[in-house]
Amino acid sequence: MKAALFGNNTSAIEPLVKEAGFEIVDKNPEFVVSFGGDGTLMKAEHAWPGIPKIVLKDSLICKKCSVFSNEEVLRRVREGKYSTEEMIKLEVGANGKTRTALNDVIVHNKDPRHAIRYSLSVNERMLGEAIIGDGVVIATPFGSTAYYRSITDSSFELGIGLAFNNSTEQSDHIVLKEDSVIKIKIIRGPAIVYADNQDEEIVLQKDDEVIIRKSKDKARIVVPE
Repeated sequence: MKAALFGNNTSAIEPLVKEAGFEIVDKNPEFVVSFGGDGTLMKAEHAWPGIPKIVLKDSLICKKCSVFSNEEVLRRVREGKYSTEEMIKLEVGANGKTRTALNDVIVHNKDPRHAIRYSLSVNERMLGEAIIGDGVVIATPFGSTAYYRSITDSSFELGIGLAFNNSTEQSDHIVLKEDSVIKIKIIRGPAIVYADNQDEEIVLQKDDEVIIRKSKDKARIVVPE
């Protein structure tokens, strides 16, 4: 089995991966070993989209880490004792650029001293023509336990979640169907949109539009059994 390593401290896990019988490669891996926590997993998916991730713990926050030890996870995968969980991702497009998110897409005021004003529609149906606040979080079920939860004090297991961040008017969070298409138009900016913890952001000005929908691609997480 061929595996690529991903994380800030892969040298610490490399001997263990080799001892388990994996061949460590830089190209065309069958698996990607994500060594860290949730943030590392998101970056690993961004770097190696769609390739099954073996998640090994090197962090206090790791929702997809197994109850088994790292050694046991590798052994079970090597012996074929695992299944693969597919997770939805989001696609966001704005100003001719596209990003993909495993966790969430965030539209946020670029200058924290000034709120933004925006309209929001779902499947062409307006939910708000002039929402004022810091922005909105659009989350997957995986991402619903992160920023989304800090705003709403809730999480969900199916669908796409909308959480309104510091809106001047009370705006309840919403959980939409997976096939929903969300459109946001900036009425007063500037704002930024970014996906997960990726470095690349898209700057938004007045009249710019953002479209978020479920991606055709999925993340695949290895679950040892």
